[in-house]
Amino acid sequence: MTDQSPVTRAVPTEVRELLVGRIRDVPDFPKPGVMFKDITPLLADPRAFTALTEVLAEICRESGATKVVGLEARGFILAAPVAVRAHTGFVPVRKPGKLPGMTLAQSYDLEYGSTAIEMQEGGLTPDDRVLVIDDVLATGGTAAAALQLVRRSGAAVAGVAVLLELDFLAGRERLLPELDGAPLEALLRV
Repeated sequence: MTDQSPVTRAVPTEVRELLVGRIRDVPDFPKPGVMFKDITPLLADPRAFTALTEVLAEICRESGATKVVGLEARGFILAAPVAVRAHTGFVPVRKPGKLPGMTLAQSYDLEYGSTAIEMQEGGLTPDDRVLVIDDVLATGGTAAAALQLVRRSGAAVAGVAVLLELDFLAGRERLLPELDGAPLEALLRV
């Protein structure tokens, strides 16, 4: 197994400052006590959004991915342009009941209860190497479930890439066993 130490992509200082400067803290959203990391200002800035897309596309190309999986909902916004830029396919992973046709479902536990995500059958094949992309790695539950879906489809995991990792929620520790040596890259960590 490869080194499991924390990985943060060596993002050029100018790009790092551009990204950090466009992530807004929103206190008490969606509930009291939560500090929400709002990436909407980053997405609204074409220079920042392009820089983010380029860094994530570089990770995608380096990983040898043939497909990019984006996690609902902000992961879609990041993963789709990365797939275009890296010349790969894009496969959405959504909440139950949002995708037509036959789907694979994976449940996972939340702090109080459980939920599930789904992916269309046939979106990934055993020939695919998959990079999972999301905006934020928090507790790691959704990303871990997505990795399970990728493996159940027969595809190989190329890694996980996120814009922002919230260290205090220990999502990396939850995700590492699911990665089985594949890299987890966070562009920013707080």
